[in-house]
Amino acid sequence: MNILSFRDRTEAGRLLAKHLTPYAHRADLLVLALPRGGVPVAFEVAQALHVPLDVLLVRKLGVPGHEELAMGAVASGGSLVLNRDVVDILGIPDDIIEQVTAHEQLVLEQREQLYRGERPAPCLREQIIILVDDGMATGATMHAAVAVVRQQQPAKIIVAIPTAAPPTCEEFTAEGIEVVTLITPEPFFAVGFWYKHFSPTTDEEVCALLRRAWRELQPVR
Repeated sequence: MNILSFRDRTEAGRLLAKHLTPYAHRADLLVLALPRGGVPVAFEVAQALHVPLDVLLVRKLGVPGHEELAMGAVASGGSLVLNRDVVDILGIPDDIIEQVTAHEQLVLEQREQLYRGERPAPCLREQIIILVDDGMATGATMHAAVAVVRQQQPAKIIVAIPTAAPPTCEEFTAEGIEVVTLITPEPFFAVGFWYKHFSPTTDEEVCALLRRAWRELQPVR
């Protein structure tokens, strides 16, 4: 399959699902989307594989004054992952880490309430987890997601993305993570460059897709 670009996230998800068919109908598998852009992609994957879909919210902890530099991340369930190299090299004190974490945790909880409502977070222990986003440039968010999922001792983690920078894919592979992707161009430019239509995914779209998935894609027990 010679793919140059994707029409939109829906098409990307359908094409990505074709490379994940060995995992279809598994009772021990869960697709986790990284909102917001990863949700339309992951919905198509979960639907094609006939497995449940959920979300994993991740918020980067930016270094104050240099917010583009991640010193860690917080994720669904209150999990905290710190980049000790950044923290130690810059000498970031604990109180600053706590302040930034508290702020991002509040934002995350608001998003969690919006997307999930009263629905409990899924158990990931001994499950095969497919983490899905719409693309991966530096992979910072996905690295945080992988670290958070690992804390819950899953059976296996698979990173599935329609398009990704080759060096980033190599980082995950070196960590023993299976990476499934369709386009790994060099130079990579940016995720949106490989989509014909890449408008921002709205909270309303995320909520609608999750409600549909939770209604139609019930876990097999």
